[in-house]
Amino acid sequence: MSLLRHVGTIGGLTMVSRVAGMAREMIFSRVLGANAVTDAWFQAFIIPNVFRRLFAEGAFSAAFVPMFSKRLHGEGGLDDARSFSDDVLSVFLPVLIALCGVMMLAMPGVIWVLAEKPVDPAQFDMAVTFARIMFPYIVLVSLVTLFTGMLNSVSRFAPGASFPIILNLVLIAALLTGEYLIATAGLTIEQVAYGVAWAVTGGGVLQLAWLYYWSRVEGFRPRLLWPRITPEVKRLSIIALPAAIGGGAYQINTLVQLYFLNQLDAGAVSYMNYADRLNQLPLGIIGIALSTAILPTLSKFVGGNNKEGADRIQSDAIELSMLLTIPAAVALAVCAEPFVTMIFQGGRFTLADAAIAGNVLAALVMGLPAYVLVKVLVPNFYARADTRTPVVAAFISLGVFITVSASVLTTLGLIGVAYASVIGAWINVAFLLVVLAKRGHYRIPGVLLLRIARQVLAAAAMGAALFYTRDLLSGWYSAGLFERLGALLALVAAAAVVYFGIAFAVGAIDRQRVAALTRRGAAEKPDDLAS
Repeated sequence: MSLLRHVGTIGGLTMVSRVAGMAREMIFSRVLGANAVTDAWFQAFIIPNVFRRLFAEGAFSAAFVPMFSKRLHGEGGLDDARSFSDDVLSVFLPVLIALCGVMMLAMPGVIWVLAEKPVDPAQFDMAVTFARIMFPYIVLVSLVTLFTGMLNSVSRFAPGASFPIILNLVLIAALLTGEYLIATAGLTIEQVAYGVAWAVTGGGVLQLAWLYYWSRVEGFRPRLLWPRITPEVKRLSIIALPAAIGGGAYQINTLVQLYFLNQLDAGAVSYMNYADRLNQLPLGIIGIALSTAILPTLSKFVGGNNKEGADRIQSDAIELSMLLTIPAAVALAVCAEPFVTMIFQGGRFTLADAAIAGNVLAALVMGLPAYVLVKVLVPNFYARADTRTPVVAAFISLGVFITVSASVLTTLGLIGVAYASVIGAWINVAFLLVVLAKRGHYRIPGVLLLRIARQVLAAAAMGAALFYTRDLLSGWYSAGLFERLGALLALVAAAAVVYFGIAFAVGAIDRQRVAALTRRGAAEKPDDLAS
């Protein structure tokens, strides 16, 4: 299957998940608003997600997938792969349970460290309880990641890309039920927030059941054995540890960001969350999809010493990601407040709240291309079993973020924290590209740089068109559902027509390259893509 088809499968389902996540946040903003309760809820939700990304989606996935795939397609075949996954599961699960228990006991200290400034005791207790309710989710979703890695190794991407949809649907149901009980039974916002916290863990149970089912369909039948540290499990740990440290830099960044936001007025955590939700939409659809799709093929080319193939896959990933990400970033920057108003404003989320979140979004999206580039560059290191270099890059980025945030917090406040994230992301990209070039692993070809420049030109023209179009529809952004939907469609249509029209005209899109990418097997036949 071609790279574009893999990306289409993952990206399509990720888009459904992100749309469902967007619907969840829309309902969340209307039911709970932006206040001390939502700050406490989002803070508690971030903590297990930090560990999920650190141990499951980051380090574990990067180490497990190549090792599992090697056994599955090697002499031992399915039996060898099954044995390896059973050994990993039997060690992995007790470690996760122990981590969960320790963190739940230590949660008051964790919340205290993140808050730093004096906090209302009621809000502190609420944040601790929220976090304790939701933290078991890390155990469930980490097992989901294990099964996803197994399925990805046989190019069964759909179940792993679709499981986030389940959590979003469960949370939407909990929020709608909460709104109904607020109106009919007089429940408070705080009581509804507790119910939504329990829904997170419940959604994790359903996600695990979904991936377990598909694992059995593919013939893996995972079993829980008595834990034993085999040489392969030990090797997995050795490979995963540097990736965990590197991923730790990103997750420490998230926690440090939470620390800085907690020094600001109530609502800061919520505003950043709502803005980042829109920022994460293209990042998830484009960056994560490409990163997941290219790692197996890059590993194959690198293992076979096929530099031309590896370079071609890397260039294709960069070109495709920038073709979609640059216009998304420009559109979100120009129409930040209208988008936030159309999507989130209503109920307990006011126009003033939308204006603040819109300003944060306009700052955040300046780093969107960088966030996506990091996603598509890091697999080039993982394919070479090099997890150390992304670690260094991540910690340099973290240092920049902390320095800039501390410098501008008192003057720029919430916007300053967003700018610090942007600067750190671009520093990360620059470091990764320099290292790849110095080692002779990959250097961006001039033709690709020229094409990206043309993409920027097309996106700039699109931004100018949106700048004038947005004011014509200003009365629709906070109106009824159909008016908002009409305004959103009008802005998206205007952006698409202008961007892709000019992109084709100036040569920002290589039609032959796109045609080659859509042919079956194109991702594995670099000669077909030669320019």
